[in-house]
Amino acid sequence: MYFKSTIRHNPSSGKLDAYYRLVESYRNLDDRICHRTLLNVGFVTDLNVDQLNAIRIELNNLYQKQPTLFEQPDPLVKHYTEIFWSQLISEKRIDADWMEKAAKRVDIDTIQHNNVREIGAEWICYNTWNKLKLTEFLQSCGWNETQIKLASTQIISRAVYPASELKTCSWIKENSAICEVTGYDIEQITKDKLYESALKLYEVKDGLEKHLSQRTNHLFNLEDKIILYDLTNTYFEGSKQNSSLAQFGRSKEKRNDAKLVVLAMVVNVEGFIKYTAIHEGNIADCNTLSVMIDKLASHTCAHKAVVVLDAGISTEQNLALIQKKGYNYLCVSRTKLKDYMTVQNRSAVLMETKSKQQVTLKAIQTSSNTDYYLEVKSDAKTAKEAGMNARFEKGFEEQLQKIQKSINSKGGIKKIDKVYERIGRAKERYPSIHQYYNITVSEDELLKQATALEWKKDEAKNNANKDGFGVYFLRTNLSVKDEAVIWNIYNTIREIENSFRTLKTDLDLRPIYHKSDKGAMAHLHLGILAYWLVNTIRHQLKNKQVNSSWTEIVRIANTQKVITTTGQNTFERKVSIRKCSTPNKNLQEILNILNLKHQPFRKRKSVVHKTTLKNLKDQCLWDSSSG
Repeated sequence: MYFKSTIRHNPSSGKLDAYYRLVESYRNLDDRICHRTLLNVGFVTDLNVDQLNAIRIELNNLYQKQPTLFEQPDPLVKHYTEIFWSQLISEKRIDADWMEKAAKRVDIDTIQHNNVREIGAEWICYNTWNKLKLTEFLQSCGWNETQIKLASTQIISRAVYPASELKTCSWIKENSAICEVTGYDIEQITKDKLYESALKLYEVKDGLEKHLSQRTNHLFNLEDKIILYDLTNTYFEGSKQNSSLAQFGRSKEKRNDAKLVVLAMVVNVEGFIKYTAIHEGNIADCNTLSVMIDKLASHTCAHKAVVVLDAGISTEQNLALIQKKGYNYLCVSRTKLKDYMTVQNRSAVLMETKSKQQVTLKAIQTSSNTDYYLEVKSDAKTAKEAGMNARFEKGFEEQLQKIQKSINSKGGIKKIDKVYERIGRAKERYPSIHQYYNITVSEDELLKQATALEWKKDEAKNNANKDGFGVYFLRTNLSVKDEAVIWNIYNTIREIENSFRTLKTDLDLRPIYHKSDKGAMAHLHLGILAYWLVNTIRHQLKNKQVNSSWTEIVRIANTQKVITTTGQNTFERKVSIRKCSTPNKNLQEILNILNLKHQPFRKRKSVVHKTTLKNLKDQCLWDSSSG
């Protein structure tokens, strides 16, 4: 902009004077240079040409937002500059924000997207971490801010991407925005720091579990009236030669070639863990209950809870221990009752399971025990056991036929001791079937050779066995004598089965690769802490009829990314914006249920000014904001 003058008659002086206008030049659509009057200044007799030129420079500097090195020394120039600038703004003769708008104009051919990372699942887990007040608990244990940020980063990573410390480190550095959420310096992440953090978390295991148990009870108003107890095991990869923890045992994954470790858990019906313990892989199920019962009082809020057990743990000694500690129990009877009778004036009750299968409940009593028993007969279990029995019968008879064929074949195995040995191996292979067969071996006493093999099914025993298909017995010392109530309480044990399934499948608790026992226990504990986040999230979703698995929830959440977009603006400056993508419909539903913001942060903006020095790589951030 500049001053343009014309000679006019000045009414004030009665003479011809210069009449000034503040003018702007521009190029129109036809590429012609045109002029536009911005401000009619009028007759300015107290300013000379040099002062008008100085005012022009000051106004242009203000318009172009150019900083001045020295303050204007002429007070008259300063005065008129302020007056003219105020008039231009108040009369909207110029766009004062044009520089800002021009800076936002980016050449679309220069736009690039980079540093794309997942943030949806991390954002959900981080808010759950805060909801469980884990930061406050670790602060009370004397942890500093850096240690807490690393612990939150590691546990959330374990929930979203369960893997080894090495793989987790790579995932954090290359795939996830977890450090942008927790605030931990991503450059400081190493596998050794993650390993040390897991060990440090295991040192406060009891306090953590007690805090989380009480916190979730308070959050969701839980009373822990029903407590579930069960065990599972997971196996090690490697020899584990000098380990006292890893031992050979009965593997639930059929990995009899690998050493095991046993994980015992107490959970409530909502799936929240009350207490956990890690045992040697060869420990018997029935020998693990004592410590767990002692911990119930401090980790739950119920004084007379019902402890629901599986058959493997419900020994007479354990049931007596539970009752002595002031708790009730409900379990599957370890043996099938034979001498019992139906309770008088009590008819059978027909129930439907969650899988739409029919079960028949019948109250029974025995002369040897005062506990309340419930006979359960399941049509689905009957069909399953009948199918297994038929398969075992076929397999056993095929083994007998092979032995018979060998006896009758030239060159076959005929020696009597070898024949009996083969029969013994067949019985060992099918222990639940051979007792219902009568097997006869004919022999030549002189040659000590078998001459024939015959077998016949004992129909009486076999029919008696089939009558017991699909039947098992529930046992309790509860005073409730309602078949439906007992059945519904027992079925809550499915929740601990779901907990184990989530730990093993979704959180990849198996196998264990750690060489030391401390590392193995820290690995299991880290998975359990991740499960706390998972179950807290899923509990809120299930209350709103969203029953998706954790793997599915993570898949949906990971559709939200955080992206850095760069481009060159009008002034040839590199504009960089880091922004979260808009969550899709399914993720919005989850975020709304959890009452979380849809955007972890709104926008982080930076502008890099064009440099004239080729060897300089510094970047000047002149504007940054975060939401």
